[in-house]
Amino acid sequence: MFAAFKQSQKAVQQGEVPVGAIIIYKQKIIAEAHNLVCQSHDSTAHAEMLVLRKASQLLKTPYLDECDLYVTLEPCAMCAAAISWARIKRLYFGAYDPKGGAVEHNARIFEHSFHKPEVIGGVHEKECAELMVAFFKERR
Repeated sequence: MFAAFKQSQKAVQQGEVPVGAIIIYKQKIIAEAHNLVCQSHDSTAHAEMLVLRKASQLLKTPYLDECDLYVTLEPCAMCAAAISWARIKRLYFGAYDPKGGAVEHNARIFEHSFHKPEVIGGVHEKECAELMVAFFKERR
């Protein structure tokens, strides 16, 4: 989660919502990303979407069933659906997101999808949540 958190800090430096993600394959980080929604003018440029694309390109497959995804915030519905389609083995996320999250909250995408990864939420939750709160507090 530390590497994903570092990615979220990079997002803050670029004025992006502080979400970072990494993908682990065979115990090695093979892809890293952070939100780039504002910079890329692309509402789908969430950290999870970007890191899934990078890993799929590297492994030359859309199926990442031997990979674990670490992300600093509970994924939204779009990202959770993409995680399911990619067949991620395990999802670790930091802060819970009662408003926009769709894994443990709201749509609960994995309850309705054909593939459900093993989910471990609340990993370094405090640190991840504090960065998010500080980011939005500064902008208000």
